[in-house]
Amino acid sequence: MKLKINNTEIELVEGDITEMATDAIVNAANTALILGSGVAGAIRSKGGPSIQEECNRIGGTFTGGAVITGAGNLKTKQVIHAVGPIMGEGDEEEKLQNAAYNSLLVADKYHLKSVALPAISTGVYGFPMERCAEIMLRTAVEYAKGATAIEQIVFCLYGNSAFNVFAREIKKYGEAK
Repeated sequence: MKLKINNTEIELVEGDITEMATDAIVNAANTALILGSGVAGAIRSKGGPSIQEECNRIGGTFTGGAVITGAGNLKTKQVIHAVGPIMGEGDEEEKLQNAAYNSLLVADKYHLKSVALPAISTGVYGFPMERCAEIMLRTAVEYAKGATAIEQIVFCLYGNSAFNVFAREIKKYGEAK
């Protein structure tokens, strides 16, 4: 499912983000940048130890922030580590919006043409999938309306349920093909 905004294509795919060959993938990170479980654990397992080593050198980032490392053995070139909110910590919606926005900003800063994002914070952090889809898609659409060199923003969603939630939401922005 795809939507074109200016020169940027926003696409939904169901799958494993570690298999994406976009210029960068986004890791749903924690503030310490420790690659633990979920998306981060899969990135650590498939990407190898160099990603965690780079994260250790960076040392961490704030909730809503995003930093970039190499991608080790993954098909992608870079990993953008975005820290989403934990439900119950306060200001979760703004923090999720910032995590999505800052991921795209980092991709632009490093002249990346394509980036794949997961449904940040919807796993162990407990953020509701419907709100995540609304916030992340709105952020991507607004970002694509601005001055960006990103040609492709892919939401790589794990499982049919997550894909269907994002598919319903993307239709609010026009005819998704």
